[in-house]
Amino acid sequence: MNDNGTREKSTNLIENLMGYIDTRIDIIRLEIQEKMKAAMVGAIHGVLLGFFGLMSFLFVSIFLGLLLNHLLDSSFWGFGIIALFYVVVLVILLVGLDKKVFQGMADKALDNTIYKTDKRENQI
Repeated sequence: MNDNGTREKSTNLIENLMGYIDTRIDIIRLEIQEKMKAAMVGAIHGVLLGFFGLMSFLFVSIFLGLLLNHLLDSSFWGFGIIALFYVVVLVILLVGLDKKVFQGMADKALDNTIYKTDKRENQI
């Protein structure tokens, strides 16, 4: 009888362990699905923001160029001034700013985001 009881306990233990493993796999799948869903929403949001930001930027630049053309009574100097402004900004970005400035901004924005979103850490 002692041998049968041990077998039943070990069988129950193995069944419980297999159930636990299956549950953990399901939880990991759900977490991956949630992260993929969040990444997709973030990507769509980023693309839309980028598109409408670019369109706004272009049309504001065209508007400023046309406004300067009107104020200067010229057909091209307004666009030349706007283009020169963007060239100056580009040169400053290429020569004057180091990538470390942007790295610092990225570090602050993304600091420990993995641990903040990890639900398992909060359960401990």
